[in-house]
Amino acid sequence: MAKERSCRCVVLGVCVLLCVVCVCVHVYVELTWWGGQMSATRLHQAVTTATRKRKDASLSGAKAAGFVCCPPQRPNRMGPRWRIQLQPWASERHGLEEEAKRFLQYITTPQIQCMSSLLDAEDHWSVCEDDRFSLTQRITNKHCRVYSLGLGAEERRMEHALVRRGCEVHCFDPSISVPHLQESEHLWVHRLSVDWRDPNPAIPAQRPHGNTKKLATILNNFGHQEVDILKVDMESAEWKILENLILEGVLSSVGQLLLEVHLHWAGFEVGGEEPDVVRYWFSLLKEVELAHFSLFHSWSDPDKPRLFLHKNLWNASSVYRLSWVNTRWKPL
Repeated sequence: MAKERSCRCVVLGVCVLLCVVCVCVHVYVELTWWGGQMSATRLHQAVTTATRKRKDASLSGAKAAGFVCCPPQRPNRMGPRWRIQLQPWASERHGLEEEAKRFLQYITTPQIQCMSSLLDAEDHWSVCEDDRFSLTQRITNKHCRVYSLGLGAEERRMEHALVRRGCEVHCFDPSISVPHLQESEHLWVHRLSVDWRDPNPAIPAQRPHGNTKKLATILNNFGHQEVDILKVDMESAEWKILENLILEGVLSSVGQLLLEVHLHWAGFEVGGEEPDVVRYWFSLLKEVELAHFSLFHSWSDPDKPRLFLHKNLWNASSVYRLSWVNTRWKPL
């Protein structure tokens, strides 16, 4: 009995000793970890403070010398969206005629009056030159920049008129034989085609010198943060390109939008039934309006077939040229 009690005491003592050892080890590990964390934090704070002091010293020296190393940047655009916001149906019937009527009324009703404009009398493109918007001042200060997206068949009358105004004009024409061509002092032509997506590097280009890019990619590659005038004449690719500009927030960098729309068919990669297509078109243009653009010019081409999705609806032309001005655009 005494021997049994003695064994129990020994076992109990060993257990207590092990517990004490475990507690001591735990306390030691905790203290070591917290000490390391505090040291790392102090080190990080010291490095950050030193870096900030160096930056402040460099900036002060640059200002004293009369320049700053980096130009001010426009705030980052909002992150890309996945889809546009579709507008409600024009009627409960979801019919083509109701959708077409609403759409045509929208594109033929200017939302703002432009008192002074540069109008191409032959091609019927229009640019607003009202003093309340920034374009006139930008032209005076030699800061005006124009992007013209096309497929090479245009005579570029409006572009040359803007060059004579003093604007820097960039035309994108995939049909030229050289990567870049300077036609005049302020007019460049680039062998690029603007698309609604960047090319997949794993898929070979269909043409040896073909090059397609999104407009956001081109702006970034050229180092351009803003465009005073964006002219788009893309022969039925305009709907998907416009959708990409909306989803990626590029419109916030544009002062005026000149757009030719084609209505005889849905357009490249635009699917759905006919009422769905027209609702999609209308929703895209409402997104432009929500980006603070106001329609100031609308012209229907009388020489084009009177076709609206392969039908004669409301005697509408199959081609319209529209001009919007960004009423809240404040360039750098």
